[in-house]
Amino acid sequence: MNFDRCNLFYLVILIDFFYMDIQKILTNDELILNPLRLEDFDVLFAIASDKLLWEQHPNRDRYKREVFEVFFEGAIQSKGAYSIIEKESRNIIGSSRYYDLNMEKNEIKIGYTFIARTHWGKGINQSLKRMMLEYIFQFVDNVIFHIGAQNIRSQKSIEKMGAKEIAREEVSYFGELPKLNVVYKIEKEAFIKDMMGV
Repeated sequence: MNFDRCNLFYLVILIDFFYMDIQKILTNDELILNPLRLEDFDVLFAIASDKLLWEQHPNRDRYKREVFEVFFEGAIQSKGAYSIIEKESRNIIGSSRYYDLNMEKNEIKIGYTFIARTHWGKGINQSLKRMMLEYIFQFVDNVIFHIGAQNIRSQKSIEKMGAKEIAREEVSYFGELPKLNVVYKIEKEAFIKDMMGV
């Protein structure tokens, strides 16, 4: 069978997607990302029930059990969600996920991240996102982030990692009403250059 360059390019992409596992256990010096399990609910809700955790988030009611249950169900259904485990203590300290793989655009989203306030200001979020990016850029060329328009804290954090704002749009999170979000993108090439200090 003969392939022109375009067909060969898409064949390579399809092979990459075939081998991609968006719930592969990931580790670095500080964290372990473990595939989310139903039995993680109670520990994660104990973290999420902190009302101040969500004060800049588009949905500030996620501290309520009935709202968090919808959030957690979406995480399970995504089949790309993780519990974030602090390596030293082996305690669960939050959650994040890959979602919305788009083969045509060769991109995926990272988001729905929350981390216990006891671990804010320690570089955990950047360590987490860098690990997730390093892994997923083996398979895609672009990663998208949706961040609430009022969530200045998270916007500044992702901008420090080189993310560029590309749009503002209404986004419907799983089981929730649409809210205005800032859309950011990190491209594989730019990320690699940043890692190499180029």
